[in-house]
Amino acid sequence: MKKIRAVMVGQPNVGKSSIINALTNARLHVGNFAGVTVEKKEVTLTYKEYDIDIVDLPGIYSLNAYTPEEQVSKNYLLDESYDVIINVVDANVLQRNLILTLQLLDMNPKMILVINMIDEVEKQGGMIDAVKLSELIGRPVVLASAKERRGVEDIIEMLIDEFERPDRQRKIYYDERIEEEIERLSEILLKSPKFISADMARFFVVRLLEKDPDIYKIVHDLPIFLELHEELGKSIHRLKLGFDEESAADIIANERNAIAKSLVMQCMQAPKKASLTDKIDKILIHPIFGLPIFLFFMWGLFQLTFEIGSLPVDYLDATFTNFANWLKQILPPGDINAIITDGIVPAVGSVIMFLPNILILFLGINLLEQTGYMARAAFLLDGFLKKFGLQGKAFIPLVSGFGCTVPAYMAARTLKNPKDRLITMLVLGFMNCSARLPVYVLLIAAFFPTTNAGNVLFAIYISGAILGLIVAKILRIVLFKGEPEPFVMEMPPYRFPSLKALGMELWLKAKLFLKKAGTFIAGAAMIIWFLSNFPHNPQLIKQYEQKIAQAQTKEQKVALENELAAKNLEYSFIGRIGKMIEPVFAPLGFDWRLSVATISGLAAKEVVVSTLATLYAVGDADEKSSTLIERLRQNIDFKTAIALIVIIMIYSPCVAAMSTFYAEVPRWAWRAFYTIYPNVLAWLLAYSVYNILALLGY
Repeated sequence: MKKIRAVMVGQPNVGKSSIINALTNARLHVGNFAGVTVEKKEVTLTYKEYDIDIVDLPGIYSLNAYTPEEQVSKNYLLDESYDVIINVVDANVLQRNLILTLQLLDMNPKMILVINMIDEVEKQGGMIDAVKLSELIGRPVVLASAKERRGVEDIIEMLIDEFERPDRQRKIYYDERIEEEIERLSEILLKSPKFISADMARFFVVRLLEKDPDIYKIVHDLPIFLELHEELGKSIHRLKLGFDEESAADIIANERNAIAKSLVMQCMQAPKKASLTDKIDKILIHPIFGLPIFLFFMWGLFQLTFEIGSLPVDYLDATFTNFANWLKQILPPGDINAIITDGIVPAVGSVIMFLPNILILFLGINLLEQTGYMARAAFLLDGFLKKFGLQGKAFIPLVSGFGCTVPAYMAARTLKNPKDRLITMLVLGFMNCSARLPVYVLLIAAFFPTTNAGNVLFAIYISGAILGLIVAKILRIVLFKGEPEPFVMEMPPYRFPSLKALGMELWLKAKLFLKKAGTFIAGAAMIIWFLSNFPHNPQLIKQYEQKIAQAQTKEQKVALENELAAKNLEYSFIGRIGKMIEPVFAPLGFDWRLSVATISGLAAKEVVVSTLATLYAVGDADEKSSTLIERLRQNIDFKTAIALIVIIMIYSPCVAAMSTFYAEVPRWAWRAFYTIYPNVLAWLLAYSVYNILALLGY
């Protein structure tokens, strides 16, 4: 069997993934490129006597890489070994996509050009002459539609033909004045043993004229660098004078634009009728109605994510609870039994219960992306969020954060610029997730009149969002100086999504979540469980077991069991930690019980309610428990309750969310900052509120 290694390259949203998915007999492998968190897709297939391996590179607008994904693609093209390039372009925006094609042709590689979504152009009355275009660029051209599976087999056939064909002759050349300078500088490069190919030398010269820092680093250490550097300066000077331009890079960019325009004029008949995209855009990106329509769509996605996502939660919870109870009966009693049935199984269950929300959220996001609406959404929100140092696409994870911070962190992947993505993730914790709602309901019921409960709850959620935007602005000014990345996303035409592509993306997201975040979540939850359950106090347990055995009524037994649970928690590691850190929280009016409840909220915010119930010897209770509400009124004053609300609203999210952040952000410096700063800010604001209320007489 002959082996072919191909690399699939194209600008974002040209349908590379759809083409990969259309290769039905291929085996898909997903992982990360070495040393980075950028996703890597690779398919292998057998066709006739060939074993074909295709690497799908992240979308790249040009070899002038700006984002980590683009840099990964560029590095792969420059440094890795492959046989053929599969360059995928969008038929709807052919001229713009051909800019990258021309950059690839500078290398004079074996390459095929796949023009995807040709069906959309033809439906509008347009056409592309593939034979003519192939003659002009000197490479095979395939007209394809991944959605209709049109041209998919032709891609494989032409890939093999291109692999077997001898090296092709160059067909694309620049202006004579540019070519003269390229030839002059190439002669210098070819003096170095590193350059054995005239094509390679020519490509390097073009990139040097465009001031490519990666290429500059490569040639900097060569013996011929001084000669090259001097002649390069002279060449750039001559080109600037000859073309009356301020930059040689602009000269070459203008040349490519002119060539791309010429190719399209010769080979493409433009659509004759107004596109459906233009008609829809008149409504969806209308200057007045566009934003309300978008907010309605996002509200709908938000509702679906957490209404439908919550439906299987009880079933999943019951399944893992029953499984734990079953294990508890068949395993020998003791600590091993408790660790497995009270620690490991519930921890794994907590991971699985997040999955429905994540799948629904990413289904919605993928629908927005595949239909072409995501670009419009970012366009609509970019101006408003930019005032707070955020990018337009940050709206998706911010809205998601009101439901659950875990999928919100994962949704931040839609932000390609690392600074914009990181600053968004650092403020997502201020969007009050649904897990904090039981705590708010409990405290509002205990310390506010029923008639104002709704208004108070609304104020809490709005305050968190406003605070998040303010913090984002401060972070932008102090740590992320400069403006957010400009809005450069293209406006692709609207199209129906591919069901297979949607299913594949959801499957990949589910695997990545369970593999990455799942290991963090399970491990961290185990630690919290261990701290809450160990060490045991045998003497205390024996003492209370005797009291419980002597109790006359069921109520007395329940009260003693609750009291034992409270004392066990106080004796545990987490209870001792609560006693130890009580001086830190004392300025906020917290006793050790509130300190422990605050710590337990790091496992999951809902745990604060059950922890308070245990500490105040109430037993099983929820946020509507009148007994617990009364106990809180007896032990906590109003200003302390408000300070607790502020802490819950601002401090670190749950272990699941923090673990997801750690999985998404590999740098320890940012992990440490993310872990520390919201807790310090929460304490300072809670302290301020507590003392202001004290001055007001509360």
